[in-house]
Amino acid sequence: MSACTNGLSRAVTLSLLLLLPFLSLSSACSNGNCQMLESCSSATDCVPGLYCGNCPAVGRTNPICTRGQATIPTSIINGLPFNKYTWLMTHNAFSNANQPPLPGVQRLTFFNQEDTVTNQLRNGVRGLMLDMYDFNDDIWLCHSLRGQCFNFTAFQPAINTLREVEAFLTQNPTEIVTIVIEDYVHRPKGLSTLFANAGLDKYWFPVSKMPKRGEDWPTVTDMVQENHRLLVFTSVAAKEEEEGVAYQWRYIVENESGDPGVKRGSCPNRKESQPLNSKGSSLFLMNYFPTFPVEKDACKEHSAPLAEMVGTCLKSAGNRMPNFLAVNFYMRSDGGGVFEVLDRMNGPVICGCETLAACQPEAAFGSCKNVTLQTRTPDMESTAGTYSGSVQFSRSLAAVAYSPNTILVLCFSWLPLIVFLL
Repeated sequence: MSACTNGLSRAVTLSLLLLLPFLSLSSACSNGNCQMLESCSSATDCVPGLYCGNCPAVGRTNPICTRGQATIPTSIINGLPFNKYTWLMTHNAFSNANQPPLPGVQRLTFFNQEDTVTNQLRNGVRGLMLDMYDFNDDIWLCHSLRGQCFNFTAFQPAINTLREVEAFLTQNPTEIVTIVIEDYVHRPKGLSTLFANAGLDKYWFPVSKMPKRGEDWPTVTDMVQENHRLLVFTSVAAKEEEEGVAYQWRYIVENESGDPGVKRGSCPNRKESQPLNSKGSSLFLMNYFPTFPVEKDACKEHSAPLAEMVGTCLKSAGNRMPNFLAVNFYMRSDGGGVFEVLDRMNGPVICGCETLAACQPEAAFGSCKNVTLQTRTPDMESTAGTYSGSVQFSRSLAAVAYSPNTILVLCFSWLPLIVFLL
């Protein structure tokens, strides 16, 4: 690793860490005027794009306005190759604690998210990890093990979630979504038929146009113009030829998932993946979630440890910024969380600034606005490409406050953790 690369990695790590909210909280405010990190007591206290919550895991027991939405990087700097941006991805996006179990069945599995896929997309998620299985004479989203879905690990037919994606893409004609499938579907032409039935074939990015030797991807502008706004990858290599579904590790390098992926100072590649510094793939997926998902700990995981790990993985990948950041419980943080880290990942690459908030459309690379990172809240109302959506936590582990007319809360008893799957 060159001294230049090491220096940039250290600089990015330091830059990410500096964004984290360690300032003292300002005096209480209310009536929708509270900015990020300011004290709050109800959902209506905070400006749009923020919610009122706390993070006892890092010693913050008093509620503050916490960021709840991503700024879409193409809304600031558009027209670059797809692989020049970093996008938020949800690990097991379907594994929603609010999703009811099958009738008469007590679900026994982990949860990784707390709101619907539609809500995730509205809040700026642009990548979805989905586990698909043959089940009940159909293809289901399931959180199981050993390649078999059970009624107590099943969530819903996959077509339901894919129809949510189709509706979002139809309603938002400039947006691009990526789906990564952990694939246990064995029926012939199962995936291609499923996506066609969901109406997503019209958005399909064809395998024939995917760069196979590490070249840049088409620009986001070209992808939108050609309506190639859905990228789908499978974990089964044979399906690229059989069904036209891209084999994930032919196009993406990926670090280890689970506990090895959150170990401080280490960012090893997943065994199926090429080395992270390989030049043969032009997309980089960074996993950042522990083996056992715990909601109340996620706000801590999404603070300093995440910022530090981005720098570690940047160095391991030969100074290449991840294109996807995959997390559990993406909403939970102690202030800016995953969303602020994403801004810090996008800024240096797409405009040469510390953060996306400092980028200026149409300006020269490196021409940056002055921004105060710890107190500035992204303009969620006027920035094109950002979306408002409700935050749907299933339990009050983080003492989160929401407006009662926008939040769906379904309570579940805490179940024994007897089923394991990443």
